[in-house]
Amino acid sequence: MGSASKQSGKQSGKPGPTDRRARIAELRAGEQRRDRRNKVIASVAAGVLVIGAIATGTWIVMDANQSKKKEQAAANADIPGVQTFGELSRTHVKDKVSYPMTPPVGGDHNAIWLDCMGHVYDQPVENERAVHSLEHGAVWVTYNGKATPDDIKTLSDKVKTTPYSLMSPYPDEKGAITLNAWSTQLIVDSASDPRVNQFFTKYVQGKQTQEPGASCTMGQM
Repeated sequence: MGSASKQSGKQSGKPGPTDRRARIAELRAGEQRRDRRNKVIASVAAGVLVIGAIATGTWIVMDANQSKKKEQAAANADIPGVQTFGELSRTHVKDKVSYPMTPPVGGDHNAIWLDCMGHVYDQPVENERAVHSLEHGAVWVTYNGKATPDDIKTLSDKVKTTPYSLMSPYPDEKGAITLNAWSTQLIVDSASDPRVNQFFTKYVQGKQTQEPGASCTMGQM
């Protein structure tokens, strides 16, 4: 009877302890294989991301270098029509100055400059203070009655977004629009003239600046 019961247990189809251990070992081995496979996939993906980041960073650096080279080339390029006046005096004076050019682009000037961090003045300004702003590296945009409302708006928008620049009407000037930097001047007929942007690029805090980095605020109207 006992012998029959044992035989019945063996033939019942239920796994014995040895079979369970083998099955557990097999499942663990499968999990380990999956873990290794997932780690490989994650490692490859991370590598792709790193390579992509390096490539993107390299592209950004290259693009920045290209832009810098273009800016340097523009700053060094000659601009047709620009007139220069050589060495000019820089003495601070209290009296009015008779300048040899209109508008003036250098010479003796008032000790107090005009605010020139993108300032647009709707009335004529004092020559002697505007000249002091030019000494600090500002570009001074002037215009007379020949300039159109569109010209004035375009130039105003340009100045307002450009530190070290200022703008004011100048009824007595010859050309419709005059761009002024220290010892440097360009007359144009329209704000759409490509030389306007070239002038800003080259002369805002350009090589002609007598006092690089000097303040363009805390001056006076």
